[in-house]
Amino acid sequence: MLKPGDVAPDFTLTDHHGNAVTLSALRGHKVLLWFYPQAGTPGCTAEGCSIRDNYDYYKENDITVIGVSFDTVEDNAAFADKFGFPFALLSDSERRVGLAYGACDSPKAAYAQRISYVIDEQGKILRAYPQVDPRIHAAQVLADLLSE
Repeated sequence: MLKPGDVAPDFTLTDHHGNAVTLSALRGHKVLLWFYPQAGTPGCTAEGCSIRDNYDYYKENDITVIGVSFDTVEDNAAFADKFGFPFALLSDSERRVGLAYGACDSPKAAYAQRISYVIDEQGKILRAYPQVDPRIHAAQVLADLLSE
């Protein structure tokens, strides 16, 4: 797992709308990068809905939210549509980003681990969350960032 101060590995992945999203293109903004095991499962739904419900606060504080799973673009699209997620869900079906960020330890991993990072405006890890409670994670990240 990466730690605060590490350079966030750059990547380009496809979002649930079929668009390419490149991390380095988001320089100048903080980014919440959250890995989730599988679209539509109870924990992932709770976490995604919690982020959705706090999304206005993320926008007001210039924090871009990006979810990453090993699901297909189509599965992520159905997940985002069903729950009205206003943020990008990226498909890492080859597990390259998951491996780079420590969300899995094998290219054959079935699911990403539930971890998150806040990446600062210069592309460095600001905060790392190795264990995430999906029900409160969105509020926890905001509280941490707003207390700085």
